[in-house]
Parts: sequence; structure tokens; C-alpha cells
Amino acid sequence: MERKGVVTMKGTPVTLIGPEIKVGDKAPEFACLSSELKTVTLADTAGKTRLFASVPSLDTPVCSLETTRFNKEAETLPADKVAVQVISVDLPFAQKRFCSMEGIKNVKVISDHKDLSFGNAYGVLMAEFRFLSRAIFVVDGGGVVRYVQYVKEVGEHPDYEAALAAVRKVAGI
Repeated sequence: MERKGVVTMKGTPVTLIGPEIKVGDKAPEFACLSSELKTVTLADTAGKTRLFASVPSLDTPVCSLETTRFNKEAETLPADKVAVQVISVDLPFAQKRFCSMEGIKNVKVISDHKDLSFGNAYGVLMAEFRFLSRAIFVVDGGGVVRYVQYVKEVGEHPDYEAALAAVRKVAGI
């Protein structure tokens, strides 16, 4: 499924591959890779409130700032109730280096490079670039999507406050 003009990159409309995920949908399963090259799935965090942040590349300023912001915010969230994951198509080795250099310890950064599983399942794969568009998904412990933001311009930040408020509401904290 292709969705044209949903988001722009530097003002130019791009094509997103995959379905538009909406609040109330069952969260799609995915399989990405950790920096240790282990498979990471939706099921791995079942029972927790999940915040998934898809980003084009950690090597860009907005993605870097977004990841460090969510890492800082995750310090205030109980790890037994909430999982925060940042997904990009960067290689796992580059993600590991980024996390080490930036002190990322509270969020899990995972790679969709191998199969584009997350990008295709959540409708964030930009066909023109093979990057993920910027989006936020909050999924409850039972696997139901409770908050969605497809950021209209890929180079802009998501609405951090709304995403975090959704996490806190869903997690009951």
C-alpha cells in the first residue's frame, strides 16, 4: 500500500509504504535488530506501555535531539511499566556507537535496516529514500494503539508533550 503526500521531506511530498495506523488498531508485530544483532519484536515488551519513535537517521540533528530527549524523559518513567524504543534504518553498529557517544541508556535503539519490518508494518517507510519517516506510536500493554503522530514534515520534531502525556495516561502514572 502506498500513501502519497502524507508527509514531506524538506517540503517535497514523499510516498509512505504501508498502512496508516490509527488509534484503536491492533499494533502490528515487527522484527528489528538490537545493537547486539538480536531480534526485537513487539511481543518482547507485552504487558508494558510502549512508545515507538521512528526516525530517519540518528546521524541527523533532529533525530539525535529526539533520541536524547526521549532518553532523558525515560528516566522519569518506571521501566517495569514503560518501554521506549527508537527505530531507524541505521545499521546496528552505528546505533551502538551513537548510543555510546550520547549516553543513551534509558531507551532501546533498534534497527529496521535488515527487513524494513517496522517501516512496512507501521506505514512509515519512505519509498524514495529507504528511510523511516518521523512518527510516534503509543501502544498499551495489550497491544492496542492509543496514540499516533505522523510528523507532517520529516525534519520537524514530534509533539513530545502529547506523546509523553499519552504514555503516562495509558500506563496509569
